[in-house]
Amino acid sequence: MLIIRRHNTDPCFNLATEEYVLKEIADDSFMLWRNSPSIIVGKHQNTLAEINVEYVKQNNIPVVRRLSGGGAVFHDLGNLNFTFIQTGQSEMLVDFRKFTQPILDVLLKLGIDARFEGRNDLTIEGKKFSGNAEHIWKKRVLHHGTLLFSSKMADLGQALNVDPLKFRDKAVKSVRSRVTNISEHLKEPMDVMTFSDLVQEHIITMYPDAKVYNLSEEDHAKINELVRTKYSTWEWNFGYSPNYNFKKILRTEKSGTLEFDLDVKNGIILHFKMFGDYFSKFDTEELEEAVTGVSHEESAIRLALGRFDLNDYVANLTMEEFLTGMF
Repeated sequence: MLIIRRHNTDPCFNLATEEYVLKEIADDSFMLWRNSPSIIVGKHQNTLAEINVEYVKQNNIPVVRRLSGGGAVFHDLGNLNFTFIQTGQSEMLVDFRKFTQPILDVLLKLGIDARFEGRNDLTIEGKKFSGNAEHIWKKRVLHHGTLLFSSKMADLGQALNVDPLKFRDKAVKSVRSRVTNISEHLKEPMDVMTFSDLVQEHIITMYPDAKVYNLSEEDHAKINELVRTKYSTWEWNFGYSPNYNFKKILRTEKSGTLEFDLDVKNGIILHFKMFGDYFSKFDTEELEEAVTGVSHEESAIRLALGRFDLNDYVANLTMEEFLTGMF
């Protein structure tokens, strides 16, 4: 068992590292890692339906898609993540209890009555502190989970706060749960890195063959290439989303009430229609045609509309207001 302790807090790098270790390092592995503030969405989710777009934009929060299914989660430096990667028989790979039990053991030693509940959650006093997900690749399983230790709950709530009426799609919606931080239940104060050390020490005692492994320069180079080609791209993080219909009503001070209606497939706008009580010099059909076939992504839409004076199509409408209506 390789113990891979990582100090990089870039979410793109950390998720790329998981895929790299899963597919390129044959040994069973265990990793502890943290991300700077970011939103991590499940493989099968519609990204835009899971996030508070305005909050994410204003706070410059990265949004990254992971390999595994399940719901969207907010990460910050008060959240510790753990990953097991192991080889085994296909029918025995998926085992949420097996991979979460070491965490429960550590908490029990600290005097905390933590439990496995539901499909994939760990709870304290009925409140969730850990969500878990798995991904199977050939005869390998990647199991990873979050451990809310001292996360900022307000940020968590705002980043994932989205209007469910905006979207109609077949994507997997996240289930919002009552949550708690581990630190709130400790008998003696402790910081997240001390807790991380305790978890690592426990894993080392569980596996007699455990040895610490530091990623090499070659490892880093390959991981960074995976970041460049996949985990930092709009195509993976947003475009991979299932097909969806997006509707939004925007009330502006000078242009009136506008309704935006989009059909999106593989991240590309297939159909766009504007409605409202606005005044215009030219028919908005030209704007609708201009964004058809364009990625449902701010910079792409801004570029597509760059040759238009929006005021000619919707009186007094600014580009920023238009873009607000599109997300």
